Amino acid sequence: MLPIVGVARRRQSELMTTPTPPLHIGILLFDDVEELDAVGPWEVLSYWTRSHPEDGYVVSCISSDGRAVTAAKGLVIGAHESFADAPALEVLVHPGGGGTRLLMRDPDHLAWVRQQREVVPLMTSVCTGSLVFAAAGLLAGRPATTHWGAMDELRRLDSTIEVREDDRWVDDGDLITASGVSAGIDMALHLVARLAGPDRARQVRRGIQYDPQPPV
Repeated sequence: MLPIVGVARRRQSELMTTPTPPLHIGILLFDDVEELDAVGPWEVLSYWTRSHPEDGYVVSCISSDGRAVTAAKGLVIGAHESFADAPALEVLVHPGGGGTRLLMRDPDHLAWVRQQREVVPLMTSVCTGSLVFAAAGLLAGRPATTHWGAMDELRRLDSTIEVREDDRWVDDGDLITASGVSAGIDMALHLVARLAGPDRARQVRRGIQYDPQPPV
């Protein structure tokens, strides 16, 4: 029989070697989602989490019923989990696209977004995903951005929002909004820098060879 001190030390050792459960990042999928709004952040975040599991994060895609969705330009994207099956999230990414016009008027979806606001530490949006956040009341009195073509719509949804037309993304602590489409890549890299440090974000940027130099 082990002495009491020996048992205590063994238990302490077991606790120290027990792996910490990963923190989950969820990317929302829905019909008529803009492809790059979802896939851009997915590329950044999945490259990061797969290449550096020691950082303690995983990323998955979720849809309301766990089924695949048909995106704005016809791409069919599969989901890993449904709302009911999804793990507790550390970060939620809400993309934009034509489908947001239905979601921002869907009381069930808005209720789900508000519920996530209560339990998810960091809510993020890409493009017109911020319109859904505004319709759910998440952006009242806060700075935010969206696609350049939806700035006035964002203002109409809530006149208290400080709309930032020139920002690629707006980080307001527990809520980040990104402007249109490809800005989701930049926002996701910023997210990596926030969660794992600027050096890690540079490694990811190098890994996916993201160095935009517009040809025109």
